[in-house]
Amino acid sequence: MNPFGDSQSARLALVTGTSSGIGSALARLLLERSWSVVGVARRPAEIEHPRYRHLVLDLADPTRVMISFEHEIAPLVADQRWQRIGLVNNAASADLMTSVEQVDPAALLRLYAINTAVPVWLMGFVVRRSLPRAVVRIVNVSSGAAVSAYPGLAAYGSSKAALRMAGMVLAAELASPHRRLPAPTDVAILSYEPGVVDTPMQTLARSQAPDAFPSVQLFQDFAARGALVQPEVPAAEIVAFLEAGPQAGFTERRLGA
Repeated sequence: MNPFGDSQSARLALVTGTSSGIGSALARLLLERSWSVVGVARRPAEIEHPRYRHLVLDLADPTRVMISFEHEIAPLVADQRWQRIGLVNNAASADLMTSVEQVDPAALLRLYAINTAVPVWLMGFVVRRSLPRAVVRIVNVSSGAAVSAYPGLAAYGSSKAALRMAGMVLAAELASPHRRLPAPTDVAILSYEPGVVDTPMQTLARSQAPDAFPSVQLFQDFAARGALVQPEVPAAEIVAFLEAGPQAGFTERRLGA
C-alpha cells in the first residue's frame, strides 16, 4: 500500500530527526520541492502534508527500527515510481558531554546505536532495497568533532567519525570490481558538516557545567558571537546534494564550502 496515495512525486527521501532542527527544516524544504518524505524521530513532527509520513521510532532501539523499516518501508522504497531516493542520517545524540574517564559504557552503547549503528544499517537498507535504476543519494550529517579532538566530546566525536568511515567503506564496496551483491548503479554518499547550527543540541552544549564539559566555553562563544546559523541554511545544501547529478562515490563537505 502506498502511503502517499496518488501522488505523482518521483522522488522519495528518508530523513531521521524530523521533529526539530535541521531534520524538520529539511523535510519541509523537500516537500516544497515535490519530494515524498518519510520522517523518523522519537517524537511526533509538526508537519502536515499529504506527501509526508512520520514514524515514531527511537533509534536507540535498533531491533525495533529494523523490524519497522523492513515491514513498512522496504516495500515503499522498492516501488517502481521512484526515480531518485535520498537518505539523510541526521538524528544524533550528544548526551555524553564529559571526559573519557567519566563515560558510562551503557550510555555510550545507546549513543552509538543512535549516531552510528542505525545510520550504518540504514545506508545498507537503502542500497539493498532500492531498484537498480534508481539514483540514490545518501547524506550522513557529520561534525567537526569527527575529524578534530574537542575535550568532552569523545563519545559524540568518535560516533560521528565511525559513521564517516562507514560511508567511505560503503562507497569503496560499491566501486569494488569483486562486488557480487545487486545495487543501484548511481549511488553517491556525502559526509556533511553543517557547522554551528542553532539547534537544541547547541543549547544543550552551552548549558553544561565547565567542570563536566571542558569545551562548554567554545559553544557559549559561538552563540555570543552570533556565529550560529539557522537550520534552513544547511538544509538547503543537503537538498542540493540529494538533487545533484553524477557525483563521486564518497565526498565530504562543510557548510558553505
